[in-house]
Amino acid sequence: MIVIKDLTYGYHSRNTLFQELNLTLPPGKVYGLLGKNGAGKSSLIKNMAGLIFPQTGSCTINGLEARHRRPEFLAQIFFIPEECELPPVTIPAFLRIYSVFYRSFDEGAFYEYLRIFNVPENCQLDKLSFGQKKKIHIAFALAANTNVLIMDEPTNGLDIPSKIEFREIITRTRRHDKITIMSTHQVKDLDGLIDSVIIIDQGRVLLSADKEEIGQKLYFGDKQTGDDTSLYGIDTPAGRRIVRRNNGIETSTLDLELLFNAAIYNLPGIRAVFQTQ
Repeated sequence: MIVIKDLTYGYHSRNTLFQELNLTLPPGKVYGLLGKNGAGKSSLIKNMAGLIFPQTGSCTINGLEARHRRPEFLAQIFFIPEECELPPVTIPAFLRIYSVFYRSFDEGAFYEYLRIFNVPENCQLDKLSFGQKKKIHIAFALAANTNVLIMDEPTNGLDIPSKIEFREIITRTRRHDKITIMSTHQVKDLDGLIDSVIIIDQGRVLLSADKEEIGQKLYFGDKQTGDDTSLYGIDTPAGRRIVRRNNGIETSTLDLELLFNAAIYNLPGIRAVFQTQ
């Protein structure tokens, strides 16, 4: 479990990004961390990974404080940054150097993920394209079998077929004791993949809710004639799409883009629905 308690963080004392932020993430779920560029997504997940440190408050993973970066903490977490660099070595050499740090590393699974991603096994890593490097990072991270996997903009650099393969691999590697966090501003890339949604803006958590709760409380669909109850709407070539309160008996497919924009542009309305503090 990840527990963030009263976390305050800023780039310096006069520029506070998070002010006494609280967030609890139980295991067994894939979390989508959504926000505009500059909203604080990367800073939040770097605090979780122990790469940067809060001014006050704490972030713990399974009882271990991230800022201390103890070996037992590092062994159960894997962080994939947005910009992926790799050393000038071959894949077998890369495995010999780095896989030893993860006692549950599955070499067979690693090569299977490479095959799914269509990455050659005999390549020099530093010569690869940005997208190919990202695929190797993802394959290694999943083969490491850590309890916590944090990815910053994981689909950046992936083409459409690779995004489909990414979804397949993430779905196959779910575990009841694992936390997967994907931070992105490309909202549509996470459609159908995540279990829980976290939306942040200007250092605040606007919404943190499971898909089931969202589906019970909100309805996503086309605007009907005479319906003026929408919380947010957007015009599309097929007509106006809206999000509004669910009357308790309707079902609809979660539209992450509509939900995200509703939280950004009508926060009071969304908070009233979820009774968020």
